[in-house]
Formats: sequence, structure tokens, C-alpha cells
Amino acid sequence: MEQRIDYYNVAPEALKIMMEMEKYSKTTGIDRKLRELIKIRASQINGCAYCLNMHTADARKMGETEQRIYCISAWQECEFYTEVEKVALELTEHVTLIPTKRVPEELYQRVREHYDEKQYVDLILIINQINSWNRISISMGNTATGK
Repeated sequence: MEQRIDYYNVAPEALKIMMEMEKYSKTTGIDRKLRELIKIRASQINGCAYCLNMHTADARKMGETEQRIYCISAWQECEFYTEVEKVALELTEHVTLIPTKRVPEELYQRVREHYDEKQYVDLILIINQINSWNRISISMGNTATGK
């Protein structure tokens, strides 16, 4: 499938806002590798090959290991993700699948054991940002390309 619309040129002001959110996410206290793992996991759930291709490459450039990238869809069964990462990944799944999973109080409390109020808000914004990008990318017909 070819990209349907050159949305950066059709709606530059909207995409500028999206890019400002990306800039903001880089200023948060959320670890940069974890931000990429969150983006990878949400993109897996949403089936966004374009974003998976981009964020796995970005994670590798940051020094993330192949093992952790490959196993992210089964993070619950892996001992090489920290508890801090695991609660963020669980939150990612719940927010990405919010119609069926919601964010139960028990999960919120576990997340808050590791993240303060501001970090919780930042996690939610990062998760929502990648979900927005996935939906834009998929609906606009972006595809992963080999490089």
C-alpha cells in the first residue's frame, strides 16, 4: 500500500502540534529506552508496521538489546525487564486496549509505587501519543520499508 495522503503537507499545523508533543516527551523523566519500548509495544498491539520499524530501529540506536526488543510482546514472562518497566508496559497495554481493559485501580496503584504524579501523567501522554501516531500511520497507508 502506498501512502494515501501527504498529511505533513496537507495539515502542517496539526503535525507541528504532534511533533511538539514528541519534543515534550523527550523532556520527561521517563527513560528514553523505556519510551521506545512503550512505542514498540503499543505499535505491536495496534499492528502498525511503520511505527514498529521506526521504533525498533530507534531502540537499537539507543543501545537497546535485540533480546529485549524481540521479547517485548511477552514481557510478563521475562526476567530482564525491571519492575519499573513492567508496570509501564502493562499500563501501555491497558491504555492501548482501553475499551476492554480500562485502567483498574489496582494497576494505577502499582504504577504509582514506581512513578510519581507527574511521571504518571507523562506515561499516559507518551502512550497516547504513540497510539495517535499508529492510527494516523495506519489510516494514511504508511508501510514499513527495508533500508
